[in-house]
Amino acid sequence: MPRNPDRRARISRLIAMLLLAVGLAASATPSFAQAAGQVRVRIVKAGLLVGGGAGRGLLTYRGKTYPFRITGLSFGITAGATVGRLDGWASDINEVGDFAGTYSSVGGGFALVGGVNGVQLRNEKGVTITLRGPKAGLELAANLSTIVIALK
Repeated sequence: MPRNPDRRARISRLIAMLLLAVGLAASATPSFAQAAGQVRVRIVKAGLLVGGGAGRGLLTYRGKTYPFRITGLSFGITAGATVGRLDGWASDINEVGDFAGTYSSVGGGFALVGGVNGVQLRNEKGVTITLRGPKAGLELAANLSTIVIALK
């Protein structure tokens, strides 16, 4: 009985795809040493040339929830006031204390009554926070921002 080379090729491709999928899934999983945390922030911002903001948030990291305060300043073209709720992830955290610190970002945005906000921040300990969510108010901004996060 002759063997089917097409069947062998299909099985080989299937095995290769499964191995690739397992490899990608394993590399996408953060190590226990550098875990990711879920972040939820509520912030109020206002400014004219120099802007300021304050808010609070929650970091969920390794099954525990840590409240924090957030304050910030922005320098550049800033006009208006907004309220926003942002959700996202903090990555490259070795220990929960690494989350606190001074973060910086360069960016801009526009909101008229409502809009969507997104930001990526990085602190001196290498922690990166990526946040996204709705904001309400009126704002035109193109600026350099410094944000300080303090665990409560």
